[in-house]
Amino acid sequence: MMSVRKYLLKGLHRLQKGPGYTYQELLVWYCNNTNTHGPKRIICEGPKKKAMWFLITLLFASLVCWQWGVFIKTYLSWEVSVSLSIGFKTMDFPAVTICNSSPFRYSKVKHLLRDLDELMEAVLERILAPDPSLVNTTQDLNFTIWNYAPLVLIDEQNPQHPVVLDLFANNYNSSASDSPAPGRTCSGHGCKVAMRLCSLNRTVCTFRNFTSATQAVSEWYILQATNIFSQVPRQELVEMGFPAQQMILACLFGAEPCSYRNFTAIFYPFYGNCYIFNWGMMEKALPTANPGTEFGLKLVLDIGQEDYVPFLASTAGARLMLHEQRTYPFIREEGIYALSGTETSIGVLVDKLQRMGDPYSFCTVNGSDVAVQNLYSSFNTTYSIQACLHSCFQDHMIHNCSCGHYLYPLPPGEKYCNSQDFPDWAYCYSDLRMSVALRETCIGMCKESCNDTQYKMTISMADWPSEASEDWILHVLSQERDQSTNITVSRSGIVKLNIYFQEFNFRTIEETAANNIVWLLSNLGGQFGFWMGGSVLCLIEFGEIIIDFLWITIIKLVGFSKSLRQKRAQAPYAGPPPTVAELVEAHTNFGFQPDAANHSPQAEAYPSEQTLPIPGTPPPNYDSLRLQPPDTMESDSEGDAI
Repeated sequence: MMSVRKYLLKGLHRLQKGPGYTYQELLVWYCNNTNTHGPKRIICEGPKKKAMWFLITLLFASLVCWQWGVFIKTYLSWEVSVSLSIGFKTMDFPAVTICNSSPFRYSKVKHLLRDLDELMEAVLERILAPDPSLVNTTQDLNFTIWNYAPLVLIDEQNPQHPVVLDLFANNYNSSASDSPAPGRTCSGHGCKVAMRLCSLNRTVCTFRNFTSATQAVSEWYILQATNIFSQVPRQELVEMGFPAQQMILACLFGAEPCSYRNFTAIFYPFYGNCYIFNWGMMEKALPTANPGTEFGLKLVLDIGQEDYVPFLASTAGARLMLHEQRTYPFIREEGIYALSGTETSIGVLVDKLQRMGDPYSFCTVNGSDVAVQNLYSSFNTTYSIQACLHSCFQDHMIHNCSCGHYLYPLPPGEKYCNSQDFPDWAYCYSDLRMSVALRETCIGMCKESCNDTQYKMTISMADWPSEASEDWILHVLSQERDQSTNITVSRSGIVKLNIYFQEFNFRTIEETAANNIVWLLSNLGGQFGFWMGGSVLCLIEFGEIIIDFLWITIIKLVGFSKSLRQKRAQAPYAGPPPTVAELVEAHTNFGFQPDAANHSPQAEAYPSEQTLPIPGTPPPNYDSLRLQPPDTMESDSEGDAI
């Protein structure tokens, strides 16, 4: 312990031999020894020029600090610059997902939708009938599903007092909760079809308005069909969809033939059975060596339009999407349609996106740092922002509505929404779907992928087959599919697809840091050299003076605390200070005790008289005998002297 204290004392003593003992001496030493020009002129010039150089130096030092602040702020903004490069090499062919516009075959689901279809036909009669007396009776209809989310007519001819009319009940005056008022009809531009959704106890109701009756009845039918299909086991739904051997009539990749066995089947709730070519899950991705239609994928599909669900699929055609291997196809959001009776050629261009991670951009490498459970991880696919957004919505759906939506995967232990178990699920779902706050929450929680591949498509179409070749092509396709000499496929049900690389190169769009540490140091040094004429060594000198300044402050604080402790430890004298003789006697004779001032006879005889202090002899100042200043002397035994 004593050796450590001795070492510290020696270090303080050596520091005292540095630039100076006081702040003024330190500043003078710095101005005399620094390599910057301004401080030297402050010391060397006369009074007027000294003041001028002081102001100039202060001004330029302020400019340097301001410029440094601007550059540091720019660096901490983490801006990026985008570079575009073009590469040329053998590329992997994209994964191709194809679906039918109708999710199910009507012949397989007709028994499930019988009540709903009859109700839908009655709704259309009520909307289209000019005279309500001509409408057929509705006694045989099943109104169980109707009561959960009915369609209404809103008469807005008087905007101040709109009239709500139920299609299968008495007309409601003024609002949906008022007493019935029969005998009202609704026609003209002021009448709109809306869907009424109510909470569980039906105390709170909302109306989802539509500008067209076509949109209204389609959305209402899809909502009711979702309620029905959510109660059917998934395997039964797969069997009700279009099988691969019926849908994929012909397949050719480059010069190699392929078939429906080269496709991976998945069930996409909105489009039913979908099939993925070159997904890369179990096999290696297929490469392609040249651009053009001869080296791409050629498909002939039979969409079976005659077996469409009439009210569920109002669009005829094939839905397809190009995506990267091992990614889940969100074909509803990112897919395109191929028209039946046509040959659709799709030229593909590849863009590879490489984003920088934190702190430059809000992206993720594999989704492990995203605070949303990926419900699509069961498919063994990579992360995508669409998977995150759907998982986030399903999580809020389960939390707020106590059930999950039919279109999205379910977490373990949860159930899909249906009106029988969750009567108000449609009201809750509509509220969440229209919630802007929920969308912003999910967008804020989900991140873009740092590495992504996008496929830009150029689409062209032509009639297929032509009138001259229609007969023999349909005969051949019918014989190959059904072994029939008669035509069993129709022009309105077949689609031909050509998917190929339009150009055999790819573009890489890469983000790089716009302001790196080299840029920052160069700008900081340039501004400092331009305004102050300094360099990195000058900054080191400035750091040195700051360290010396702190050490002098520490020495002064240590000295102040030491003197304060000595004053507290020293006992105050009641009388006059001791003489030199008394101090010498006390030093040589340890038994000597000076007389107390309050016990002297003289003090008792003259109590009111104040005794003047007797001046003592101060100790000699040995430092004054030195021939050189203390900052240039150094002794080998200075530790002992301390």
